[in-house]
Parts: sequence; structure tokens; C-alpha cells
Amino acid sequence: MILFENSLISLDYNPSTDILEVGYPDLHDYLLPEIKHSINILIDKVKHYDVKRILLDSSKTVISVGSEESRQIAVYLAAGLVTTRVQKVARLQSPSYAVEQSAEGNIQHIKESQQLPFLLQNFTSKAVAIDWLQVLVD
Repeated sequence: MILFENSLISLDYNPSTDILEVGYPDLHDYLLPEIKHSINILIDKVKHYDVKRILLDSSKTVISVGSEESRQIAVYLAAGLVTTRVQKVARLQSPSYAVEQSAEGNIQHIKESQQLPFLLQNFTSKAVAIDWLQVLVD
């Protein structure tokens, strides 16, 4: 069921698997304030529906901002998720080498600067990511 959708993100929740599928937005300078607003909506929906598993789809993401702006958005998202009861985040990788280099740097920064209370793993296959998300966390 679609919980929210705008021109930047779509939040598609499956209550039977407790997986929220999120299309990671394109990152352009002029969209950054709206992206933060959309992340706030995402966090509110995760809390409201008590979502434990998120599939973050970066497979179509386009980045035209610098590494600092990209990192700010990633840190903002991670900081929001820390305030929820999310247990697992599976990230579908982009086929773009540049997007993946940026994402890897951001993930490393987040893991070093924040204590993440959830598991975070990258995948190239949506099916494998969903299988991983469905394995219960001890």
C-alpha cells in the first residue's frame, strides 16, 4: 500500500512482510530542502506504522550535488531512522559507479560517527535484499 508519494519519493508498505520500500530520491541542489522534508515524512510514517524493515532503492538515483551535500542528506536520513524501531535497512545499489562511490563514503562516515541500532547492508538484487530483510533479527 502506498503510504506517501510525491515527485521525489514513494513509500510503499507491505504489512504482511513489514517491509517499507523507499525509492531514494535524486540529489540536486535545488531539491535539498524538499528532500529533507520528504525524509521527515518518511520517518513519521516509519514511526506511525512501526516499520522494522526498509528496502532503500538507490538503483535509479541520480546525484548532481557535491559529496558534502550528499553526505548531509545521508546523515539526515540515518539520524532520523535512529529515532525509530527499524531493525534492518537493505539498500539496493545503483549501477552508477559514481553514485556507489559516494554512497560507500557516506555509509562509512555514518557507521563511524553514529551508533546505528539497525543492520545496514547493500545489495545488487532486490530479491536477495528482500530475503535478507525477512530473516528475523535476534
